[in-house]
Amino acid sequence: MKLLALDLGDQWTGLALSDILYLTARPHKTVPTHALQSTLQEIIASEKIKTIIIGLPITLRGTESAQTNKVQSMKKNLEQQFPAISWILWDERLTSKQATSLKKTRTKEEKLRSHAIAAAFILQSYLDYLQYQKNIAKEST
Repeated sequence: MKLLALDLGDQWTGLALSDILYLTARPHKTVPTHALQSTLQEIIASEKIKTIIIGLPITLRGTESAQTNKVQSMKKNLEQQFPAISWILWDERLTSKQATSLKKTRTKEEKLRSHAIAAAFILQSYLDYLQYQKNIAKEST
């Protein structure tokens, strides 16, 4: 099984997948947000996804914004559509900036790819957290 991460946007959603060992994240693709449900159905089935990480846009001050509320609402909707999936909100501060700072986006394709790259940053942050928790558990035994 792999983990899937979403960088939800009003028009576009970036997707990223983990490897089966939960060590690395890679950008998968960017899809129109209105087509997310059908895309998720395909990926959940083909990759045997049980958990999906959703980037939560918190402000730099640590407060919620209008976009935060939109993402939380979208998560509730997705939970209803896919009740067998475990949904996790994960702080995504600065991931879009990290994605665009890798390479200046000149074309529409590059701009769309940056959404998937942002999802990979979100997922890698979550995977790093899992590894940290695993290391802490090892040290305490």
